[in-house]
Amino acid sequence: MENIRIQTTQNVDIEYELASIGDRILATLLDYLFFTAYGLLLLLLAALTKGVIFESMGLDVLYSLPILLYDLLCETFLEGKSFGKMIMKIKVVKLDGTQADFGAYLLRWLLRIVDTKVLSGAIALIAILVNGKGQRIGDMAAGTTVIKMKQKVQLSDTILTRVKPDYTVVFPEAAKLSDNDVAIIKEVVAVCIQSNNYEALNKLALKTKETMGITTNLPHAQFLTAVVQDYSYLGSSWNN
Repeated sequence: MENIRIQTTQNVDIEYELASIGDRILATLLDYLFFTAYGLLLLLLAALTKGVIFESMGLDVLYSLPILLYDLLCETFLEGKSFGKMIMKIKVVKLDGTQADFGAYLLRWLLRIVDTKVLSGAIALIAILVNGKGQRIGDMAAGTTVIKMKQKVQLSDTILTRVKPDYTVVFPEAAKLSDNDVAIIKEVVAVCIQSNNYEALNKLALKTKETMGITTNLPHAQFLTAVVQDYSYLGSSWNN
C-alpha cells in the first residue's frame, strides 16, 4: 500500500496510508447506489401521491439538487466522508493530518467537475497517479488528500483520554495546548511507538515542552502521555 509522509503543525513527520484509486472508485460507485435509491424513493412517492407532493417543486429539482450538493454537504457534516467513503473507510484530510475545513471541501467540490466530468474522470486518475500524494486537482487546490481510516474508533482515537476522577495533574501548562495539538500528539505517539520512530518522538517532545514553556527529565514517551492525560483531565474539568 502507498503511504504519504505528512508534516504536522508540530513539525513532525508521520505516515498515513493513502486510499487507493480502487478504494476511491468503489466509494464513488457506492455513492451512485445511494443516488439510485434516492431516485427510486422519489418515484415511489410520486406514484403514491400522484405527483401532489412535488407540485411546489419539480421532481427533477428534488432529485438533482441534493445530488449536486451531495459531496459538499457530506464531507462538511461527516468530517471528510461521503456515505461511500464511510463504507470504504476512507476520508479527506489536510496535508498536515488535521481535519479539512469548509473552504477545503468547497474547493474540492467546485473542481470535481474538472476532475470527474471532463474526459470521464481521466483527469482525476492521471492527477492521482502523477502527483504521488493521492491528490486529484481539487485536492491540490485544497491542500488535501484521501487516507485510509482505522477500522475501529475508540476513546483512544479521540482527543481525550480516560482518566480517573482523582487524577493528579502533572503539567498544568498542558492548558496552553489546543485540541489540534493534543490530537497530533496522540497520533504521533501511537505511530512512532508502533514504528520505533524515536527520532520523531523526541522531536515532538521537545517542541511540546517549548510550547508549554517547561523542562522535565521524564522520558519523552512518558512525558507526552502525561500531557495528553493532563489535557484530558483539565478539559473534563472545564466542561463540568
